[in-house]
Order: sequence, then structure tokens, then C-alpha cells
Amino acid sequence: MPAPEVDYSLYLVTDSTPAILGDADICEVVEAALKGGITCVQYRDKTSDTGVLVATGRRLHEITKRYNVPLLINDRVDVALAVGCEGVHIGQDDLDLATARKILGKDAIIGVTASNIAEVEAAAKGGADYLGIGTVFATATKENTKSIIGVEGLQEILLKIATEEWPVKTVCIGGINASNVSRVMWQSSGKGKSLDGVAVVSAIMAARDPEAASKELLQLVKSPPAFAEAAPTPGQQSRSPKELLSMVPYIVRAVDTKKPLSHNMTNLVVQNFAANVALNVGASPIMANYGEEAKDLARLGGALVINMGTVTPEGLENYLKALKAYNDAGQPVVYDPVGAGATAVRRSATRTILGGGYTDVIKGNQSEILSCLPGGGPSTQQQRGVDSGSSAATLPELARATRELARLRRCVVVATGQTDLVTAGGHVYAVGNGHAYLGMVTGTGCCLGTTVSATVAAHPHDKLAATLAGVLLYEIAAEIAAERADVRGPGTFVPAFLDELYNTRVAAVKGSVDAWLNRAKVSVVALD
Repeated sequence: MPAPEVDYSLYLVTDSTPAILGDADICEVVEAALKGGITCVQYRDKTSDTGVLVATGRRLHEITKRYNVPLLINDRVDVALAVGCEGVHIGQDDLDLATARKILGKDAIIGVTASNIAEVEAAAKGGADYLGIGTVFATATKENTKSIIGVEGLQEILLKIATEEWPVKTVCIGGINASNVSRVMWQSSGKGKSLDGVAVVSAIMAARDPEAASKELLQLVKSPPAFAEAAPTPGQQSRSPKELLSMVPYIVRAVDTKKPLSHNMTNLVVQNFAANVALNVGASPIMANYGEEAKDLARLGGALVINMGTVTPEGLENYLKALKAYNDAGQPVVYDPVGAGATAVRRSATRTILGGGYTDVIKGNQSEILSCLPGGGPSTQQQRGVDSGSSAATLPELARATRELARLRRCVVVATGQTDLVTAGGHVYAVGNGHAYLGMVTGTGCCLGTTVSATVAAHPHDKLAATLAGVLLYEIAAEIAAERADVRGPGTFVPAFLDELYNTRVAAVKGSVDAWLNRAKVSVVALD
């Protein structure tokens, strides 16, 4: 008789240590969690002797059987046999999968811990029923954690499983709680493979009310996060340049009408310039680097710009607080990974931010965008600083890498350079506007992010069109400014640029947009 289909949606892993369980009774906690809707239970106890493990396992099994939920034993095949439960979960340092299967039989549920592609491949080909993938986030419940893989590592593993068509179920584990479970479920899915569930330890075992905690978590597992509603849709990703250009005047006018908040978390060098850019494109700027303010600011209906100009532990903590606040409010976030490829500290900070929340738009120069990809993308070379020096990759290579990042992150990506690239994972649009003076003035790259924050805040349900509108407004204003008779170099360019940002916006409001929009040079990059 084949083993029944298992629902791994909300998988409870028990913890009997005083730091987590306290003085509560493990069986009472598990039964409360079962009432709350958990769908699978793993009994994990690394310290008790065999007699205690068997006795407790039998008590737990009597409870789980009443709720028709499988009980698995961590590591100990002998205990699972004595208890008569549905299976085991084994780690990389435990009994090997082939031996466990031989002992327990073909109908037993056997799960395997995996944290990298090699471990996943061995378990999938070896006949594991499911994989416990992690550790996703840092956690105090497991010692000897080999690595923290983050959402990025989780995505890589799921992509590999989908590509190879391995018929194995998956749950993720490590630091999963009510604050991140919806995001992890949504962000990690893609290309035909999604998580089958999440494994939770302290979020239930240490909860004051395990039943209520389980109900909340199960609801969150089954519900997309607030920001998912406005993520780019397949139908938006591959429109013609003509169709997108037709939307630009409306989006620019929307910024003027709504005057959305542009909340910039950026360095002191750029703040004044960014504020002036925001004002001239029609937005309402605030320069606020303290993360505790973000919850209130996110309620005002604007967008957040995280500009990683200065990287410190305190600054990174503030970025993450603000990112969470805007994600929770469903408001757009523009992330500028300044100098992401320059140092190990910046590469680590980039991974932390991308793993700490959802960014609606990632905007950077070519080297920065490549640094956001797993492995750094094609032709990776270390940046010297925050300058926008070109990558050694060709335009098609950059276009493919930019598209891959957009697909991986399920967001809009802008790669700036001599030719700007904009994509949401479908067509990659090349924008040939702009002027060399933009690369000769500190902060112009950062302020493009400010402009895009205004357009995506004003037009949040089509962020690809909004982003492209922001890029064109910015780059064409630079062209017009550079052509003025009073502009003789980068120094005189800056005030003229602010003037033309204002003038192009006003022209759109008055309906005379053709004078500057006819300059737009937008095409689709030919890719296989």
C-alpha cells in the first residue's frame, strides 16, 4: 500500500530545551499546535536517553494520530521503529539515507537535511520523500549550523530541483516566523518549483499560545505578502516600447498630482541633491536614515530608497527595519547597491539586504547589478569604488544577467551605463538616452533611484512602466540640460539639470510632452 500524500505546509520541529520549551509539557504544546493547524510533526531531542525518547515519542504519536498528522523522529531510526511512527528525518551527519530506507521500508517517510546543491542531488536521487532546506536565517535553536543560505540560496536549490525535475517535496527551516514566512514562501517560488511548506521551531514551541501561533503561521503560509499584489505580472513584462512610451506622460503627471513621499536613506554627500531632484520631478522628499521612523513614514503612501552609500552595522540594521516596514505596508522599495562589488563588506551587506526583504526595483551600475547575482554574473571584476565603470561583459550578456536577476528577485531591475537596461524578467529594454556629464557629478546615479521612487509610488501597479518613465524623464532632462548654451561643463550642468527636470515635468502636465518624449531611444535587446 503506497504511503499517503503528506501535507508539509506547516511542519513543526519540537525543541525540548529549557530555553525554548521552558517548563511547558511538550505533548501539551504539540497538541495545541495541532489544534492550530500544523500538518506534520518532527520530534527532535538530542540529549535525552533512548528510554525517554521512546516513551515521549509514543505519547506524541497517540496525539498526532488523533489529528491524522504524521510524526517523524529526528535522527533515531531505532526510536522510530520502537514508536511505530510514520518516519524519520536525518541530517548529513546521521545514518545514511539508503540504510534508513532499508530498515524502515519503502512506505516510511524519510526527510533529509540539505544546505547545498550536492546534498540536494544526493538526497533527491537517493529517494528522500522531502528535503529540509536551510538554514535560511540565523537561529539559536541549532548549533553547528554549516551555513546560512538565505532566500537566495533557497531559490538556487529550488531552481535546480525544477530544472532536474526531481520529484521531491521541500520545506525550508531556520529562523522562520510570522515576520518573514509569507515573504519567504512568495520570494522563493518560481520557474515551476515552490516550497511545499515551512518548518518552524521556536515560533511555535516558545509561543505563549501555540494554538494561536500555529493558526497565524498557517494563514501566512497560504497568503501572499502585502507587496506581492503590485509585483510585475507576466502580461506587463514583454510589451512593445511604443506601448510603454505612451504611458510616460500619464505617469509623470501622476507624480505631479500625487506628490508622493520619496523616503531616502542615503549618505550625507547625496542628501541635498536627492532632495532637490525629488522636488523638481514633483515628489515630496524626506531624508531619514533612522529605521524606527519608517513604520510611520510607510503609511504615507510613498516609496523607500535604500542607497547603500555608507555601510555600517548600525546603518544596515536601520535599512532592514525600514525595508520590513515598507514591505509590511505594501509600499514600493528601490534598492541601490552602491559599490556592491567593491569590498567583501559591501557584498555581504548586499546579500543581507536582498535576503532581508523584498525590493520592487534594484537599480545600479553594471558592476553593481552583476554583484547582486549568485556568483556575481558573467565577467565579474572587482569594482574600484562607486563609479559606474563598465563591466567586461557584452551588452547581450548584461541583458541576460539583468533579466535573470529580475526573474530571480521577481522585481524590476535597472542596470545603468552608456546604454541603460530595464527589465521585469521579460523583454530587456535598452535606453540610449543620457549624457556623459551624469557620470562626472557625484550622486547622479543615486538620484536616479530617487526619481524612480517617485514614479513607482505614483503608479504602483505597473512598476515596469513607472520605472521606465522615471529613467526617461531623468536621462532626457540631462540631455536637454547639457545642450543649453549656459552649460560649459559638469559644474554648470547641475543647476541646469535641476531646471530641466522641472521643465520636462511641467511640459508633461501641460500636455506638451512631445518636445522631450520624442527624444526617447528605447528598444528591445535581441536575446534568444
